[in-house]
Amino acid sequence: MGNSYAGQLKTTRFEEVLHNSIEASLRSNSLVPRPIFSQLYLEAERHLSALEGSSRVDHEEEEGEGEVGLEPNCPPNTYQMLPPPEGCCTTDGFCQAGKDLRLASLSSEPIDVPAGFLLVGAKSPSLPDHLLVCAVDKRFLPDDSGHNALLGFSGNCVGCGKKGFCYFTEFSHHINLKLTTQPKKQKHLKYYLVRSAQGALSKGPLICWKGSEFRGRQTPAGSCFGSLFAPLDSSGPLAASSSEPTPGVNPSVPTAAQQAGPASDHPSLTAATGPAVFNGKDSPKHQQLVKSKLSATPRASALGILTNSGPPKKRHKGWSPESPSATDGSYSQGGGNRAKYESASMSCMPQVGLVGPASVTFPVVASGEPVSVPDNLLKICKAKPVIFKGHGNFPYLCGNLNDVVVSPLLYTCYQNSQSISRAYEQYGASTIQPISEETQLLLTVYYLVQLAADQVPMMEDLEQIFLRSWRESHLTEIRQYQQAAPQPFPPVPGAVAPVTSAQLPWLAGLAASSCNDSVHIIECTYSLAEGLSEMFRLLVEGKLAKTNYVVIICACRNAAIDSCIAVTGKYQARILSESLLTPAEYQKEVNYELVTGKVDSLGAFFSTLCPEGDIDILLDKFHQENQGHISSSLTASSVTKSASLDVGGAPTCTSYTLEPHHIRPFQLAVAQKLLSHVCSIADSSTQNLDLGSFEKVDFLICIPPSEVTYQQTLFHVWHSGVLLELGLEKEHMTKQRVEQYVLKLDAEAQTKFKSFLQNSFQNPHTLFVLIHDHAHWDLVSSTVHNLYSQSDPSVGLVDRLLNCREVKEAPNIVTLHVTSFPYALQTQHTLISPYNEIHWPASYNNGADLYPENKKYFGLSEFIESTLSGHSLPLLRYDSSFEAMVTTLGKRFPRLHSAVIRTFVLVQHYAAAMMAVSGLSQMKNYTSVETLEITQNLINSPKQCPCGHGLMVLLRVPCSPLAAVAYERLAHVRARLALEQHFEIILSNPSSGITVGKHFVKQLKMWQKIEDAEWRPQTYLELEGLPCILIFSGMDPHGESLPRSLRYCDLRLINSSCLVRTALEQELGLAAYFVSNQIPLEKGVCGEALESDTEKLSSTDSEDEELATEGSTSEKRSPVKRERPCSHDSASSPLSSKASSKSAGSALCGESSAQPGGPSQGEQARTPQPCSPSEEGRAPGDKQRLRASQGPAVVHRHSPGPAPQPDSSLRTGQRSVQVSVTPSSSQLSSSGSSSSSAVPAAGTLILQASHCSLTKACQQPPVVFLPKLVYDMVTSTDSSGLPKAASLLPSHSVMWASSFRPLLSKTMTSTEQSLYYRQWTVPRPSHMDYGNRAEGRVDSFHPRRLLLSGPPQIGKTGAYLQFLSILSRMLIRLTEVDVYDEEEININLREESEWHYLQLSDPWPDLELFKTLPFDYIIHDPKYEDASLICSHHQAIKSEDRGPSRRPEDLYLRRQTARMRLSKYAAYNTYHHCEQCHQYMGFHPRYQLYESTLHAFAFSYSMLGEEIQLHFIIPKSKEHHFVFSQPGGQLESMRLPLVTDKSHEYIKSPTFTPTTGRHEHGLFNLYHAMDGASHLHVLVVKEYEMAIYKKYWPNHIMLVLPSIFNSAGVGAAHFLIKELSYHNLELERSRQEELGIKPQDIWPFIVISDDSCVMWNVVDIDCGGERSSREFSWSERNVSLKYIMQHIEASPNITHYALIGMRKWSSKTASGEVREPFSRCHVHDFIVLNVDLTQNVQYNQNRFLCDDVDFNLRVQSAGLLLCRFNRFSVMKKQIAVGGHRSFHITSKAADNPMTIVPAQYICAPDSKHTFLAAPAQLLLEKFLQHHSHHFFPLSLQDHGHPVLLVDCYLNLGSQISVCYVSSRPHSLNISCSDFMFSGLLLYLCDSFVGASFLKKFHFLKGATLCVICQDRNSLRQTVVRLELEDEWQFRLRDEFQTANAKEDRPLFFLTGRHI
Repeated sequence: MGNSYAGQLKTTRFEEVLHNSIEASLRSNSLVPRPIFSQLYLEAERHLSALEGSSRVDHEEEEGEGEVGLEPNCPPNTYQMLPPPEGCCTTDGFCQAGKDLRLASLSSEPIDVPAGFLLVGAKSPSLPDHLLVCAVDKRFLPDDSGHNALLGFSGNCVGCGKKGFCYFTEFSHHINLKLTTQPKKQKHLKYYLVRSAQGALSKGPLICWKGSEFRGRQTPAGSCFGSLFAPLDSSGPLAASSSEPTPGVNPSVPTAAQQAGPASDHPSLTAATGPAVFNGKDSPKHQQLVKSKLSATPRASALGILTNSGPPKKRHKGWSPESPSATDGSYSQGGGNRAKYESASMSCMPQVGLVGPASVTFPVVASGEPVSVPDNLLKICKAKPVIFKGHGNFPYLCGNLNDVVVSPLLYTCYQNSQSISRAYEQYGASTIQPISEETQLLLTVYYLVQLAADQVPMMEDLEQIFLRSWRESHLTEIRQYQQAAPQPFPPVPGAVAPVTSAQLPWLAGLAASSCNDSVHIIECTYSLAEGLSEMFRLLVEGKLAKTNYVVIICACRNAAIDSCIAVTGKYQARILSESLLTPAEYQKEVNYELVTGKVDSLGAFFSTLCPEGDIDILLDKFHQENQGHISSSLTASSVTKSASLDVGGAPTCTSYTLEPHHIRPFQLAVAQKLLSHVCSIADSSTQNLDLGSFEKVDFLICIPPSEVTYQQTLFHVWHSGVLLELGLEKEHMTKQRVEQYVLKLDAEAQTKFKSFLQNSFQNPHTLFVLIHDHAHWDLVSSTVHNLYSQSDPSVGLVDRLLNCREVKEAPNIVTLHVTSFPYALQTQHTLISPYNEIHWPASYNNGADLYPENKKYFGLSEFIESTLSGHSLPLLRYDSSFEAMVTTLGKRFPRLHSAVIRTFVLVQHYAAAMMAVSGLSQMKNYTSVETLEITQNLINSPKQCPCGHGLMVLLRVPCSPLAAVAYERLAHVRARLALEQHFEIILSNPSSGITVGKHFVKQLKMWQKIEDAEWRPQTYLELEGLPCILIFSGMDPHGESLPRSLRYCDLRLINSSCLVRTALEQELGLAAYFVSNQIPLEKGVCGEALESDTEKLSSTDSEDEELATEGSTSEKRSPVKRERPCSHDSASSPLSSKASSKSAGSALCGESSAQPGGPSQGEQARTPQPCSPSEEGRAPGDKQRLRASQGPAVVHRHSPGPAPQPDSSLRTGQRSVQVSVTPSSSQLSSSGSSSSSAVPAAGTLILQASHCSLTKACQQPPVVFLPKLVYDMVTSTDSSGLPKAASLLPSHSVMWASSFRPLLSKTMTSTEQSLYYRQWTVPRPSHMDYGNRAEGRVDSFHPRRLLLSGPPQIGKTGAYLQFLSILSRMLIRLTEVDVYDEEEININLREESEWHYLQLSDPWPDLELFKTLPFDYIIHDPKYEDASLICSHHQAIKSEDRGPSRRPEDLYLRRQTARMRLSKYAAYNTYHHCEQCHQYMGFHPRYQLYESTLHAFAFSYSMLGEEIQLHFIIPKSKEHHFVFSQPGGQLESMRLPLVTDKSHEYIKSPTFTPTTGRHEHGLFNLYHAMDGASHLHVLVVKEYEMAIYKKYWPNHIMLVLPSIFNSAGVGAAHFLIKELSYHNLELERSRQEELGIKPQDIWPFIVISDDSCVMWNVVDIDCGGERSSREFSWSERNVSLKYIMQHIEASPNITHYALIGMRKWSSKTASGEVREPFSRCHVHDFIVLNVDLTQNVQYNQNRFLCDDVDFNLRVQSAGLLLCRFNRFSVMKKQIAVGGHRSFHITSKAADNPMTIVPAQYICAPDSKHTFLAAPAQLLLEKFLQHHSHHFFPLSLQDHGHPVLLVDCYLNLGSQISVCYVSSRPHSLNISCSDFMFSGLLLYLCDSFVGASFLKKFHFLKGATLCVICQDRNSLRQTVVRLELEDEWQFRLRDEFQTANAKEDRPLFFLTGRHI
């Protein structure tokens, strides 16, 4: 060892520290234990730095290698180069003299090299591809071991020949290196240059600067991490719960500083490496810990690297190969403790040969030399070693290549982990470096060291370890970059010394030293080839028998390391090599083994196991003995029972009920979610789906090629009634018809799919829903099929059909993918938008049950929950004895695939169990307890039911040939045991249907009451209650549902090597189940096993050896009874160890009465338990105790539900159970089963109380048996509680996008998981989405594609069929509309005219005749049912003539409507999109939203006393309707046509539609109503609603009312429309007069239409050919608005009519109403208004209600004609929003939320009444409507004495009649001389009303007067002016006002009585 530098590893010192460290770590609770090497080095260095402070600064300028990183927070100093001399050459690759130095140029040139000099290649940063040739004195270069280089430099320039450069800095200037850092020879002199045999100069080996890779790669951040990273899951104290002790430091342990003496100045590396070595052996504590290991989850060991405290000192003396170099952080290669494993695990050869001037000696083994794989390797090793390529170059293998497997997986994992995540690239983080190769390899070794003997390494685990390590090492930088924008020079964190390649083997060896040789390190000097050869040698010599992993490291002189890892453990190598096979290769391999008879050796081996010879001989013997008298008690019962059923009539079992088909609340909720997603696609502005254009729904369901799934889907479709509901089929449909809607994706699928596409093309108005069920199946790209077209035609079928161009482009096809495992459809390239994903809702949200159901879903998470402590029997189990036998046989038969071995073992177990149950009790030793339990229950369950109902056992055999073998063997054994009548064995193959024996078909038909003689079960659901073993084959389940009688789901044969999330969850999904929510369950899950002989339980399992690894507690054992650990053993019956703990799922809600007793001496005693029902009448001490297979006995709570209560005569039996307490936890854990004594040979088994197995089936999910590997995977969880299985690669067809991904979390919702996979997975090239455009761009999503995901077997099929139903209903609903359907009111009061039209069929009114027609004052519009009746002459109207009045609040709610199908001439709201009206609506690309202009338009109006400023918004496309002063200039007028125009291409009258609150629902799309004709349509909107209307109707002209009308009613809009139109008429007349057109020829009409007019109808009259006949028949049809308008506009003498309207449609229209073609009466809703004639008749701009009636009366009193076309009618749609209902009357006081009633709308002036936030006019109208009887008490119900209204119609309520008179001169009024009025209402009366005018009218005594004015002053003036006090008496208290504040300008009332 020679040198005695301080801190040198001395053996005793090292062992002492190591020992102390282990002691401390075992005692320590600290999570960050102190690493060993810090004790050895750190304190010593502190001492040293004090002692050597002076000498430390020796030659720092020359060799201060790592200094930049040593000062923690100083920015790096940039190196300033001296400017080159004037005129010299500065070209890269040339020296300053201008001579070429590049190797490429000089390779063939002769170069003069002085003696003692060598040619070396220098790297220039500016020329990365070239080497510059230099001659350097070899004394200043290192030897092969990297030592003995003199400090300083001596070199010559080979270009210009200049010699004697003594400083490398000077030399680097000369050769133009142009460096930005301090020039260092170590950094820039890289390679020796050598001459080939041809004399050419070429690049030779790397110059081995010691630690150059450390310096070269070092970054300010360091390439390794400086903190200890915590174990992967930090549950519990480390020392107690972790799977290995983690070294720690106890403060009480003396530190090494005082004892160490002077210490070296090594940078201290710490490696806390798993179970540390204790004097070369495992520490006793460690052994103990391993045996009682509590968790098998992989944990990362702690690894930390501490910074060096200072630079090394210079030594001109070389370093010996044994001693560590002081300039780098490497470990001693020959340290004291090294000798122990050097001979075994490392070949430490010094590098051969010195570099001389003439020759360069190369390594002995060239890297290109192949390594020969020895013959018979498999035979010797019993497993094929799996070699994972690691870093660097991998040598060629030759020889016996069949016996090894080489995989690049680890290499890929390393590469992925070195690509820095894009997440950090955005920070521009140049300082963040990837994890170094050395660290990767070291972490890999740590990971392998801590794997348990039965664990298999996983790349996912390794990636997470790398990620965590990298994150923790860069935590500072990551945080720094996350918190602030990167500064130009971020502060450099303290440098950490990374692991160097020289230290690597040493550290790896140290890590592996504690693992009992399960990891073996081989260090090679030259290449991996020698390491591999060494490994093969050791394997052949049998020296690696205990070794599971061999790590081969080659850290030679070049910077990079080479490494590979060989898995040599038999168990691990087998699983890993098999997992590398694709499913196709796996099947091929198994087939080959079966066909070639390789498996025969296995059969031969089994026959040797049986003591009495071959099992078959035993079977034959049994068969002969029992032949002829199948009367053993075991077999007879079932047969006689089934016979008696035939004779005895109806069986008595009540448990068998076939559930009726119904939709559960969850399914309905999901269907509605699907519907809302489809609607949102339609509502989006992308126009991808036009729901309005579809009339019906059609569908096609695509399913995988499984016959059972196919039949099951047909069954669902048939029974859901969806075909009838969609109108696709008639009542009596055949099965063949149903088959049209389900497509099995097999070879024949294309034809059927083509007809579907054709159908969709031919029916553009049908919405086709293409449902892709089980959508995760077959995601292979069609390009793969094209490449291998000769392969299976079904490959890539889904892609070829569902992703074909026709489907993608068809506007009427919506694709719905349905799957339980959507992960492969959630990649970066997916076609499905995240917004189009629908996830099955969680049943509970914040503790609330969202969708109460009587059944609870029991899925994967509930199964996992059942394995947690507190559940007496877990539902997920594994079979240890089966696993042990498989492992043993795997070693014996290394050439057989483990699937073959597992299948044969399991079949053997089932065969032995059947024999054991049949009476061959000696066979119990040849099966496992689990299989015996299954078989006993299978055979015995039919006897417990009067009908013979039994349970199903699902035996999953993925490989079809193996399934056939299993079927044949089991069927053979069953036949020999004469059990054919007891249970069926069904072989299921995806491609074929189900075959069931006649006997069992007969039973099924009887149970299901099926008469059809030809019936055969076609789905598994139809096997309900059939005792059977269902051998379920096929590589993947295809969505087949299983019956409720499934009790055992045996998945022991699933291909455990294919560990991806989809595959795993798919297999476990088979057991998913609905349990009844109503019946309180026993705690835990009861098995139905019966007890057997004690000695028969001792089967071939080897649990003694397995105890240490299976996570079970150690138990006391008696020599007689073998008791099995309960943690994984299904057949054991432990009592619940935590009686109070929660049971599996909320459904299991029994209360256990079992209480753990206190510990007695040496044993745990239990309190006495109540017996289970089958133990009735047993004495407490009876030896023949039943096995406690029902879990703890339970006292049922007396729940109010119909729960079956156990027999009240239960006696309590005593049970003693042995329990031992483990040191690791104080929890009681029960022992195994308490056994019973021998069952009598005659087979008289004690049965449980007779009850049908189906009773329990409803209440309990099946028990699932898994392979141990899968069981561990599923039940282990990460720190967040997420099962390990969930973080696996999601699917075979995708890859992780980066290993730098966060972990999934348990708290993630399905949506968050989807987003996680969309970010972190990419499809493989074979995936159908691979070619889809780049990540996350919205346009890469297909707009009509949805994804529904939900747990398996939860009811997705029912949900999507329900979705089809409600989608169809919605489409029909979309094509329908609710229109008001009310009879006209007051028909019996209609004034019968003496006069009739002569011709009923007159198209237009005759003007002269029409003028003679009297005006009908009575309102007939049903919406005015509650309005005051208008009296036109003295008539005695009886109150009963009017219908019963309705409450005002019911008026809207109870108006009658009818649902009508929209015709092609309907008006639409904003939800309608179709091709034809895209342009009309302005969603056409040519009409951008912003292409409209705002124009002001002002005109003066004397009545308002000011100029009115209106604004028009005119889209560019509509500007031709207007006249501008110049293009884009001032708006002058709106163009009007001529009366004489006869064109049929357009509608003459501009249409104005006032609207409020109906931007979405208003029917403004008149394109179809106008039948495409050109028309001018103006929306009249309030100023505050302008923006929203413009958004929804970008291509409509808007007339924006002034802001003063924001709170006004419809009267204001009508008023302004009319005034504007008249003003425009005058402007147009003057404009066109200049063109020579007469003023009267300008078209004077406008249309004022409601925003709810939806369709228009015409009545056709048939007079039977006689024009003058009064008899006629009539029919009504829908026509376009264009037809109606053009008909009206073509009327002769039309300009003589002031108002034209039409009827409101009603289905109850009587022929009397249409007999007269025209009426002179009120018109409403849709009016054609002559603005010229009505120039002097105004709308009342203050009105909110009845303003059309008021206007009609004014027009009539002005002597103008109102004409209603009775043959035309308008349908009005019921719109629940907007309109006059948008006015809400509320209190002005914000804190007063009370409701306001109409009586509060007025108050006394100056009172303290609550003021209201509503216009005064609205309050007035509403008050009079509801409470006018307060003002006019005499008028109530007295229709003979109406109230006189002057100049204004106000609605006083239906109880009061009114009479309207106009005060205008020359107005037409009714004769009032006969009337005695009961009241007078003067509303804002103007100067036309005078005292003399009022004197004409007569009033009753006591009649009341109401005067309404704008203020109190005008009120008094009016009273005086009209001389009212002469006839009317007023009182002060009779003055009122509307309940408005003063600023809101209330209206004032004065009431008085007639004297």
